[in-house]
Amino acid sequence: MADHQEASVTLPSEPLSVSSARRYVAEVLADWGLPDDTETADTIRLIVSELTTNAVQHTFGQSPTFTVDLRLEREEQLHLGVTDSHPRWPQRLPAAVRQDNGRGMVIIRCLAKECGGRLTVTPTAEGGKTVWIALPWTLPVVRT
Repeated sequence: MADHQEASVTLPSEPLSVSSARRYVAEVLADWGLPDDTETADTIRLIVSELTTNAVQHTFGQSPTFTVDLRLEREEQLHLGVTDSHPRWPQRLPAAVRQDNGRGMVIIRCLAKECGGRLTVTPTAEGGKTVWIALPWTLPVVRT
């Protein structure tokens, strides 16, 4: 039995890809044993939506694609990463700043923390970055 399972998809950096990424992640996690109608599944879909929307909107056309990576390690921790090739890292806005957008990373960080997880950002060898969310996995894994 493997210590981990992995899946990934690369999509064009366009708005329609956000729903494709969300659907892909939901299908993979369902295959790994996470029912689609749970609060955890809803939380993960929201995180995927926010991360992929950021990859589309905030790379200013400099990242033609983004990649969603899923890794389940030792049936204990789920790692969800969204990678783009733009060098600018996500910025945390001050609470006093009033604008219509820019709160995605705050939402993602709060959701991860509520689930007992964490957010990290790592550079890629090509000069981009991956935003990672690590969440505890509390379900038995279905082997596919």
